[in-house]
Amino acid sequence: MDVFLELALILVVAKLFGYLTVRLGFPAALGQLIGGILIGPSILGIVSYDEAVRLIGELGVVMLLFLAGLETDIEEFKHVGIPAFIVAAMGVLVPFLLGYFGALAWGYSHVQALFLGGILTATSVGLTTSILMEMKKLRTRVGTTILAAAVVDDVLGIIALTILVGINTRGSVYAKDLLIIIGEVALFFLIGLLVGTPAVKEALKASEKITLPETVTAMAIAIMLIFAYLAEQFQIAGITGAYLAGILVATTEEARKVADKTVTIGYSLFIPVFLVSIGIESDVRILTTAGTFALVYALLAVVSKVVGCGLGALFAKFKPIEAIQVGVGMVPRMEVALIMANVALREGVFDRGVFAIPVTMVVITTIVTPFLLKWAFSRE
Repeated sequence: MDVFLELALILVVAKLFGYLTVRLGFPAALGQLIGGILIGPSILGIVSYDEAVRLIGELGVVMLLFLAGLETDIEEFKHVGIPAFIVAAMGVLVPFLLGYFGALAWGYSHVQALFLGGILTATSVGLTTSILMEMKKLRTRVGTTILAAAVVDDVLGIIALTILVGINTRGSVYAKDLLIIIGEVALFFLIGLLVGTPAVKEALKASEKITLPETVTAMAIAIMLIFAYLAEQFQIAGITGAYLAGILVATTEEARKVADKTVTIGYSLFIPVFLVSIGIESDVRILTTAGTFALVYALLAVVSKVVGCGLGALFAKFKPIEAIQVGVGMVPRMEVALIMANVALREGVFDRGVFAIPVTMVVITTIVTPFLLKWAFSRE
């Protein structure tokens, strides 16, 4: 199908299915996900999802996290630093242990079990962020903790991947490798906050002097893309850079104007394409061929984040229902989990059969998250 027709179909499906699920009392993101599954290779196979559409989807998730940064309560964010670290640390430790020992018990090799445990540590908050924004829960203590914990989780995931690759290729891991990664991450946030804060303010202030339509918004989006690029150069996910850019722009006088315009741009094209694309890429046909362990592994993925992050939240003095909400918000796996699985495949640790296990897990966690979030927040 022609790319213009693909985009037109995706946008219609996004709004129509999103509207239907809202009418049924569920988040719009669930409907957009289902719509993507319907028009994707799983069922109708109408959309081929070429590189042009994929790029718009990637811009959508970057814009979504930029908006999340703009919507973040800065004072609340400062307060959740230590709780978020505890949540992220427990949300890495518990999934890793359950995945590792579960795979060993099922008969997988030591190295395969290490990678299967490592893959469970990753979190993808794009879907969660969309749902929390829709439910007006993003600026709460729970919402801010989930986003902050996801940033820490991203860093811990990179460290875990480095350790796993080192163990597989060399049989050991050099402290120098880990120190380099930690140093790069620290440097990114240090430069981002110290240099970025005044630079962002000056750039937006200067852009107001250019008398062309929407110059301030264009400059803010350029800042978002620059931070996403820089994050990737420092071995961090681009969405983490976009989130930091949003937080910095939120401190400027132009924040409200930028947020309003970015919502219009984002939800008109980029974000709906991203949310539908999750469904398109979630080939549910794999569920019919997935072995028993693939389903067990998916269950471990859900339980381990709810228990791990939930315990972390309890340690950080959250109420029990808030702890469950934090845990559920950290359940989805996507980009980082698939990257880690691809590395394992490329390194010869996984064959195609084992590779299907994390893919199945990604599909299942993506589908169940909207239902779990709806349930968790309805308990308040």
